[in-house]
Amino acid sequence: MNSNDPSQNDISTRTMRFGAARRKKKRVRAVVLSALAVLLIALLGAGYYLFNLQHAFNSKTNTVDLNFTQEQEDARPVKDPDDGSMNIMLVGVDHADDNSAQSAALDGAVSQRSDSMMLVHVPEDRSQIYIMSTVRDMYVDIPGYGKNKLNAAVSFGGIPLLVQTMEGLFDTKVDHVAMIDFDGFKELSTALGGVTIKNDIPFTAHDTDYFYPQGEITLEGDRALRFVRERKSFSNGDYQRVANQRKFIAAAASQMLSADTLTNPVKLYDIVDKVSPYLTFDSSFDAATLVGLGMQLKNVDTNNLAMFTMPTAGSSTSADGQSIELPSEQAIQQIRVALKADTMDEYLKENPPQE
Repeated sequence: MNSNDPSQNDISTRTMRFGAARRKKKRVRAVVLSALAVLLIALLGAGYYLFNLQHAFNSKTNTVDLNFTQEQEDARPVKDPDDGSMNIMLVGVDHADDNSAQSAALDGAVSQRSDSMMLVHVPEDRSQIYIMSTVRDMYVDIPGYGKNKLNAAVSFGGIPLLVQTMEGLFDTKVDHVAMIDFDGFKELSTALGGVTIKNDIPFTAHDTDYFYPQGEITLEGDRALRFVRERKSFSNGDYQRVANQRKFIAAAASQMLSADTLTNPVKLYDIVDKVSPYLTFDSSFDAATLVGLGMQLKNVDTNNLAMFTMPTAGSSTSADGQSIELPSEQAIQQIRVALKADTMDEYLKENPPQE
């Protein structure tokens, strides 16, 4: 496969594109970032309980080295030394078909891309956690490669190039990076003993016999993964998928932070032990950092996290025939200002998320 032609691996995010031809060899799609968001929120919120698990966490997780050249480092946005907010880039990846030496850390060009990318903003006062999903097919400037889909940055230059692309888009520095492989998502839902949610729309996941009835259901393993990834069963496609992801995140975070979990050291260890091998962090984002941040965020209400999708300006076709999503320049500018001024709460009040 030509790693410089991301269109070979992309499918449209809009319902009207569902009829596009599929590849003969069906690649397992990358996991959405719900799992990583849940795990990080849980570690942050419950970090002060996990001191005894730090060694296990640090020894089993993977590390990605950004390794920017001095020229690249100098070109990154400069953060005000007095700015106590934090920006974390979350990435969902699928290593199922990639056996290259750098596949675990994605610290260079690889023959794969991410289907799921989120930017988490933690304000200086630690009063909330803002989780912004970005559309993978959004047509943006990728440093050194010109215009392309956002997720093409991973195939061109791995996580370092994705960081540069995200920083260039919002003119804001990314402080940390965290990734999860789709197998880690299944392990998390299983370690929790299943995640119980209220399903609004009954459906059968595309190309499976997995039926999800309306009402209260418990999701675990493959069934949990398919629930948060499914879009073809809905008339509004990606928008319902995002709504289901938010529903799952809220339910999983609630279970992770429940007394039954926090007071059960065996269960806590099982979760960390099983999920850690599927996690990758930048070298400065270790358990001690998570614990410290968690102590600051322990009063955040995980049932009311600020989760939204970055607005786009509609669908189009690129000059080379790719189905793309046009970025909303107005939204980009507003989010840039909100990130720099640490006013994401004001941005969301003025621009409430559209389901």
